[in-house]
Amino acid sequence: MQVKRRQNLYENAAALLQKRRDDLIASFQKGAVAGFLTQHTRILDEYFREQFENSEVGPRIGISQNPYAFIALGGYGRGEQCVHSDVDLLFLFQKKISRDAEDLIREIVYPLWDIGLDVGYATRTLKECMSLAAKDYEILTPLLDARFVCGMSPLYSELKERLHRKILSRKSGKVVTWLIESNRQRHLQYGDSTYRLEPNLKEGGGGLRDYHTMLWLARIQYKYENRRDLEYFGKLSHDEYRRLNQALQFIWQVRNHLHLICGRKCDQLHFENQLRVAEVLEYKKTNGLQPVEHFLGVLHGHMGFIKQQHLMFLYEMGYITRGKPRKRPSKKTRIDGLAVNREMLDFASPETVLKRPELMILVFQESLRLKIPLSPEAKRIVQEFGHRIDTNFANAPETVKAFERILVSPSPTFNVLREMLNTGFLERFIPAFHEVTNRIQYDEYHLYPVDKHLLRTVQTLKNFGQSESEMEQLYGRIYKDLKNRKPLLWAALLHDIGKGAGEDDHSISGGQLAERILTDKGMRAKDIDTVRFLVEKHLFLIKTATRRDIHDEETAILCAREIVDPQRLKMLYLLTVADCMSTGPNAWNDWTASLLRDFFLKVLNILEKGELASREAVADSKNKIDRALEAAVSEQEREEIAPILEVLSPRYLLYATTDQILEDIRRYRRLGEKDFVWDVTRSAHSDTRTVKICAKDRPGLFSSIAGVFTLNNIDIVDAQIFTWRNQIAMDIFEVRPPPDKLFEEERWVRAADNLNAALDGTLDLATALRNKLTGIRRRKRPPARRPHRIVVDNSSSSFFTIVEVFTDDYPGLLFNITDALYRCQLDIWVAKIATKVDQVVDVFYVRDFDGQKVDRPEQEEEIRAAVGERLLPDVPG
Repeated sequence: MQVKRRQNLYENAAALLQKRRDDLIASFQKGAVAGFLTQHTRILDEYFREQFENSEVGPRIGISQNPYAFIALGGYGRGEQCVHSDVDLLFLFQKKISRDAEDLIREIVYPLWDIGLDVGYATRTLKECMSLAAKDYEILTPLLDARFVCGMSPLYSELKERLHRKILSRKSGKVVTWLIESNRQRHLQYGDSTYRLEPNLKEGGGGLRDYHTMLWLARIQYKYENRRDLEYFGKLSHDEYRRLNQALQFIWQVRNHLHLICGRKCDQLHFENQLRVAEVLEYKKTNGLQPVEHFLGVLHGHMGFIKQQHLMFLYEMGYITRGKPRKRPSKKTRIDGLAVNREMLDFASPETVLKRPELMILVFQESLRLKIPLSPEAKRIVQEFGHRIDTNFANAPETVKAFERILVSPSPTFNVLREMLNTGFLERFIPAFHEVTNRIQYDEYHLYPVDKHLLRTVQTLKNFGQSESEMEQLYGRIYKDLKNRKPLLWAALLHDIGKGAGEDDHSISGGQLAERILTDKGMRAKDIDTVRFLVEKHLFLIKTATRRDIHDEETAILCAREIVDPQRLKMLYLLTVADCMSTGPNAWNDWTASLLRDFFLKVLNILEKGELASREAVADSKNKIDRALEAAVSEQEREEIAPILEVLSPRYLLYATTDQILEDIRRYRRLGEKDFVWDVTRSAHSDTRTVKICAKDRPGLFSSIAGVFTLNNIDIVDAQIFTWRNQIAMDIFEVRPPPDKLFEEERWVRAADNLNAALDGTLDLATALRNKLTGIRRRKRPPARRPHRIVVDNSSSSFFTIVEVFTDDYPGLLFNITDALYRCQLDIWVAKIATKVDQVVDVFYVRDFDGQKVDRPEQEEEIRAAVGERLLPDVPG
């Protein structure tokens, strides 16, 4: 009976704790709680103290004979208890662990597990704590945050005293080195959260663990007790401490909401939760930013501040990222008013800067020359005296000249522009930068905030040619041969500056803004015109290469007419490459690089040789035919393939090599009376398959192939469609194979059977796909921010109507689009598939069944309506 009563007592205490937590969390969700972490910690403290006072096991242990205490560790010890954070507890005994300790834990901890709290505990003596902490620093760091909850308080004091006397005072160097190295490894594993679109709020660079590391180091080196000591003892200025508190409060708020959304502890802010957090925090659409983009921009700003404070703190302690003490300075500055101190660049005094504001640009120029960073104090001075960087200062010729030296100078390992951004100098020097700082684009395509992307683009340009790869060497040669690189680098720095204006076409608004900025800074009119052109056209090459038929001479000629000057083309090409490489891995791969290079060389050839380039293309096609005839093994074979060579289309001849032509002829000769033949091969440099199909051309052929691939879980990555003049389709598909590699061969056989059935009319693809895909959700990705867009273009090609479809991807999409085009009685002659990541952009060159363009307004509207109708449902049909 007594046991039952005692059990009810424990359960009631846990239930009361649960109610208090629920009430507190409910108030937090209504926005009616200030200091949630502190109050949440206090509720837990009250539970442990009440249980300690009412414990029936405690008297058996005998606290006076065998002193013990409850010690909070980790986040609970720091008083930073988020909604679903672990509750870490140490049951500390002075000399020996009581035999009744397990009953005490059962009495105190088990009820918390029953209500769903994650409680981690350890039961140790003082001696065991010291022994384990001295050997394992993973055990030591939670002890640095230890806080007394209840029991014998002198025992807690003795724990802290022994910790400092026996471990920290003797091994501080080793502990600090381990902390710094652990920090470095953590950043390598979780990445820099200030550059991540799915940041880790705790472990990533700029996350809470950076702040924890600052606290731990301060406790080890200076015996600080709490966060406020960082300001009190001068490690942070008053403004830095205020901003640190703001950043922490915001991240904790986000973390708590993330815990509530996930229903568990979670620190990775995944795409699917970002919208929900932004909604909970009541962010609104503003200045062209979606609510979630506004929220992420604020979050990145706060995490960026924590990252910078963390790095400055390490420098001030005399440690670089690997935790080794700094060497004595060996470099000297040439500029009066600056000084080198502990291998960092500093101002002689704040008063010197007040008298000579130009030192605020010269310090960065000297930092680049000496390849050493600014000291934390120098960064503070630049931040605090930022008001001195007014319009007159920013546009003064000597200031602009110094900045341009920094902009154009090679900096393979030391990025001074990033320091200018972090200190706020860049925003003062170019006020328009304020609108793109921490500006996020909510998609899977743009990996970095706009401001950091711009700086990465500049750095990528300046690093061209350092790699041994053939492509990098090409970029390096072009960059090195440029007579004047300054306009290119200015364009790289400003190419996305128009995104801050919130207008639809950031290239045009950016070009106009760049012109105003550089006019104010006194740049030559000719160079300003070049920069404006590069900014306005920075997407022109990549869009043309990925959305137009680059095997059509007309495409290259139209592009050449737009660019006119070979030097501008070279700069535009380098800017395009650097922009794509600096956007993220989804924007740049070997296929995109090769496609863009080939197109660039074609346009350059036309600009340098004019009409001669077209004549060379014709001559090259004739040479391919001659080489194919020469490769015939006998006179009979030569006579057999000669008529086939006569029907090859000009576009096909421009694309194919002689070996490919011979291979396709062999495939054609296998066709005979069949509807199609295909060959499937593994691609050389990726886990994809190349499917080469020779088929008798007919309306709807492409949509049939697309539908069959979808039916068999085969994703189309790219497609090249060629039609010979004898109505033979020679199509090349790059695809991702079926998921189950063990049965891949069987799946390809089934796919071939399906295509035969679809072509002879015995398989209704639309019905088969509808049955397969009903209930299948669209692929997991951020919800669409933009509506479908269908563009019908009759101006870019003399012979084809071009249909562009912008939409979100889902299984069966390609079949839906191509089937809609077929039902509009359109033949697809060229297809460019999935050339973006945040939205699919499928492009089709089409003509009607009579071989004509469809250029009447009512025809264009019919195409838009037919395709648009098929984009609305989640499944085909």
